[in-house]
Amino acid sequence: MPTQRPTSSIKNTIVLMVMLIAALSLTSAFLINGWLEVKQQKLNHETEAKSYADIIAFNASSSILLDDPKNEASRLKALELTQFVENIHVYKIDDFSGELEFFASYNKKGIPPVPAKFTKLESLIEPKFGESHLELIRPITYDSKIIGYLYLRGSLKALNDRIYNSLYLKIAVLIASLLVSFMLALKFQRNITAPLEELVQLFKRVANEKDYAVRAPKQTLQELSTLSTSFNTMLDRIHSTIEKQQTAETEIRQLNQNLEDKVSQRTIALKNANSELMNTLEKLHQYQNQLVENEKMASLGDMVAGIAHEVNTPIGLGVTASTLLMDRLKEVQNKLADKKLTAQQLNKFLNDGEENLAIIYRNLNRAAELISSFKQVAVDQSSESNREFGVYQLIQEVLLSLRPKLKTQQHEIIVECDETLIIESKPGPLNQILINLIMNSLIHAFEQTETGQIKINIKYLSGKLNFVYSDNGKGINDQLRKRIFDPFVTTKRGEGGSGLGMHLVYNLITQALAGNISVTSKEGEGIQFDINFPVNVVRMKEIDIK
Repeated sequence: MPTQRPTSSIKNTIVLMVMLIAALSLTSAFLINGWLEVKQQKLNHETEAKSYADIIAFNASSSILLDDPKNEASRLKALELTQFVENIHVYKIDDFSGELEFFASYNKKGIPPVPAKFTKLESLIEPKFGESHLELIRPITYDSKIIGYLYLRGSLKALNDRIYNSLYLKIAVLIASLLVSFMLALKFQRNITAPLEELVQLFKRVANEKDYAVRAPKQTLQELSTLSTSFNTMLDRIHSTIEKQQTAETEIRQLNQNLEDKVSQRTIALKNANSELMNTLEKLHQYQNQLVENEKMASLGDMVAGIAHEVNTPIGLGVTASTLLMDRLKEVQNKLADKKLTAQQLNKFLNDGEENLAIIYRNLNRAAELISSFKQVAVDQSSESNREFGVYQLIQEVLLSLRPKLKTQQHEIIVECDETLIIESKPGPLNQILINLIMNSLIHAFEQTETGQIKINIKYLSGKLNFVYSDNGKGINDQLRKRIFDPFVTTKRGEGGSGLGMHLVYNLITQALAGNISVTSKEGEGIQFDINFPVNVVRMKEIDIK
């Protein structure tokens, strides 16, 4: 809700504006004039002080030449008649040593003497103003040679009195001018606000009593006259609109009555339709959940067929090696019975037996690893409980279970994941997500190529596992991208595609893992899935955590 600005009357605004302009103008003029006047007064006083000092210095030169300080002291007493001069010092430069020495002085009656200013000759060459005194030193010369110095200390009482008197006068003129400005502002605002107040009262009457028959009188000011004319025009239109509104309200009441009857009938029909729709939706959700479970089991069935094919190969090699070993054993037994067994034959049998046993061991161990990996993947797929597991190892187990599907084509799978990353989460949903994404790439993205590339990049960032899956397949258009996670959306309709694979991925990420997923794709430029979900890290490299 916007904040309401404080209101102010036009009267006060006009008076305030006039007074502010007058005050600023007069104050500025007062300050500038006062500053210039003080500056000029000080300049005049400084000139007067220099004149006094030059005259006294000129007269003192003869006394210094004659070395007659008494005569100079008696001459300085004549300064009693001046109000400005309070203290005079005359300093003489010794002809032999060249040092400055006190020669004569003058102190006005009632004014205490001041110390000698031997050390301030240079600083007081130009007059120096204090709070109540002015100090000045002038050289005493004879034939362009400095023979001494004159120190003068004068009173600033007369200057300060003139400045203060001028200040008081200016303040009095400023106050009088502001009073005159205030009276003129009051008169000026009455000429404007009086007709405005008349219009305001008329507006209030119309607003409170809703009397739209009244009309505003003509005004002498052009703007107010335009306002009155516009207000009268508005009243005419309001009156006409009210009459039309009353007619329309009568018609609307009749229509509302008819509409209420129709709405009542339609509401009953809508309730019945909603009830049937809810029952249909409930059945649809049941069918959808059943289809999702069927999709999970179909994925597990594909894995069983693939792993069975993978296990058959090492077991077959083990059976072949064991059969060959049994044949060699029977030959050795027969030759041993006939006492025809040589050391060379026995040695060859032992070497062949060792080689066959190694083949049997390697392939049986390979079969055991495949079965163990399949067992873990199967358990993870059917379980949604938390456990600690290595992310990299889980990916390798999934890739191993999908090897029958992958080895028929030359697709490259790049896994970028810290092998030491161990987390506590639900491996089952993550397992199913990987299988569905990889199968989706094999079936759809690489439909027309056998040399695709899949990248799986996994990082731990701020309490979440960041899972980026991408391929360089044929990609999808924007229309399909927006609906890719909807159920029953597929490009293989009628070719065995159910359209539930990506819907299952979305549900596993958002519900089972409490995460989120987004997809980026363009036709011909592949596809990328960005997945994030919260996990608890059990162990990983210290540098990765940082």
